Amino acid sequence: RKRFYQNVSITQGEGGFEINLDHRKLRTPQAKLFTVPSEALAVAVATEWDSQQDTIKAYTMHLTTLCNTSLDNPTQRGKDQLIQAAAKFLDTDTAACSSFVRWVTDGPTLASSGWPPRLHPPRARVLYYRVEEPEMLVELQRNEYGVKIGSSTSIMGPSIPARTREVLVSHLASYNTWALQGIEFVVSQLKSMVLTLGLIDLHLTVEQAVLLSRLEETFQIQKWGNVEWAHDYEVWDLQARTAAGALFVHLCSESSAVKHKLLQG
Repeated sequence: RKRFYQNVSITQGEGGFEINLDHRKLRTPQAKLFTVPSEALAVAVATEWDSQQDTIKAYTMHLTTLCNTSLDNPTQRGKDQLIQAAAKFLDTDTAACSSFVRWVTDGPTLASSGWPPRLHPPRARVLYYRVEEPEMLVELQRNEYGVKIGSSTSIMGPSIPARTREVLVSHLASYNTWALQGIEFVVSQLKSMVLTLGLIDLHLTVEQAVLLSRLEETFQIQKWGNVEWAHDYEVWDLQARTAAGALFVHLCSESSAVKHKLLQG
């Protein structure tokens, strides 16, 4: 779709902050008035629209998409459903699966026997240091929330104590519904509650969280080779989605005031 507007601005209405494309008010796919709860989020969304060039690329506008989901709620999920959707990833959390970690930490032995052929000792050491990080992150969660998250060498995933689940579910319940939309989005991207909380709590950067969520894929790429441009694009896209989700959570869960800003195209 071609860009049909020149200027983007925000205004405050009765229900929150609205986005204006020239003199048209932005609306959701279900034709609801596009209204967000914070001025900072409105500025961020307006920036997405103002950054579009001759063609509107909706697939790059992750904040707008998350707002549309929160406003239209096409799947009719409430707060409890969003919490459960995020919490279910605990059972197969990427950061708590240690079978891959133990396999790679045997790298020097495997490399010395000539297998896998593309994993030389220097690369094995790089992966060794990287795969130690998920276990460090699990330990961080223990200290941060006072819970225990076990690791697993089975494809069935780790065993999560009932108290751990209760504490983390209670923590998620402290967020509003908009922020939970963002949390569930990030969890589904990283396939990890642990990495998501580490990112939201500012213990991890977006790049670190994405790297840790793709350790097994990174190992397979080093073993079998990289598909030119395709794997890089996947990483960049995952980083963009993860960054947008984390930003959305912070902008929806903090009461932030910014100076009125009119974005001129």
